Amino acid sequence: MYLLTTLLVDKVGKAGFIESERETLAMSFDFEKDHQSFDRATLLRRGAAVGASLGFAGLLPSLATARSAGTTLSLVAYSTPKAVMTAQEAGWEQTPQGSGDSFTNSFGPSTSQAQAVAAGLPADLVFFSWPGDVAIDVAAGLVNSNWDEQSYHGIVASTVLVFALRDGNPKGIKSWADLVKPGIQIVTPDPFSSGAAKWNVLGAYAAQRHLKQTDAEAIAYVKALFKNVVAQPTSGSNATATFLAGEGDVLLTFEAESITANQAGSNIQYIIPKQTMLVQLPIAVIQNSPNKYPANLFIQYLKQTPAQVVFGQKGFRPVNPAAAKQFRFPVRPGEITINDPVLGGYAAAQARWFVSGGLMDQIESAVGGPTA
Repeated sequence: MYLLTTLLVDKVGKAGFIESERETLAMSFDFEKDHQSFDRATLLRRGAAVGASLGFAGLLPSLATARSAGTTLSLVAYSTPKAVMTAQEAGWEQTPQGSGDSFTNSFGPSTSQAQAVAAGLPADLVFFSWPGDVAIDVAAGLVNSNWDEQSYHGIVASTVLVFALRDGNPKGIKSWADLVKPGIQIVTPDPFSSGAAKWNVLGAYAAQRHLKQTDAEAIAYVKALFKNVVAQPTSGSNATATFLAGEGDVLLTFEAESITANQAGSNIQYIIPKQTMLVQLPIAVIQNSPNKYPANLFIQYLKQTPAQVVFGQKGFRPVNPAAAKQFRFPVRPGEITINDPVLGGYAAAQARWFVSGGLMDQIESAVGGPTA
């Protein structure tokens, strides 16, 4: 069965950047049988009817224990996934398990959100852009310390770092080396409030290490990059708004954020640098929540294939393999993970770079930016 649908399709343009164009395509509902091949640099976001065709009912047979309906779940999340989570919540409310449920949502800078939850902001579950932010709520006794031992290590979706550019890429930005050239103006969020900004910092540093730079040289590169930063908004979504308003030559952001902006009607062209960072997005339940049981049900629902397909449609990379194989997201040979030896994991990166007196505190102080 096929349907004609208009989609945004990302294509590599003549200057090496990815352009988003609208195309009308005949899309199959049966993704398991759809073996159409695409250019490696082409991302095809599937039609919205797929979720319904795959069927959301009965997703959680092992957790189908009866419970009272009418629960209101409070989600506290980082700033950019409003569109995808609104869709996921609507899908959940249509399942037998979620029938009668509703949601209240709070979206904001990831680290600021984690701190607010620790300070008393009501939440049943949290969805952050930086796993180190979950640790803030673990330290506050609100999230179980084994959150990352859950399925997919507590990660519900992923994305990668990209360079969002002006139409036609007039400054010819193609690599990390271009970002530190004289006259290049960069927009990136504040690393002390935004999880996205932390990934940008670590991606810049790790890219240099993978380009055979020493630790000292890579730190110096990050400092040089921040000398070219002209705006550090509080969150990833605010950074995107600043860039779309005309500030800067390049925005350091997530692939998912760029796709979300394009799906909302903006025109963001972007490139994925050869040395990019795999961004892992964690979700966790507040362990003393009176709604812990339905919150856990919802998280398990989000990791099932139909909901993971919805993440893919909205530009996020699914962690569920069955859903992931239904999309052809670009892969870069230099993709770096947080557990790479030059970074040493979330805890080590947090302690070295983002605490008071850490490397970013020192760099921001030197360039006149915000500090911890």
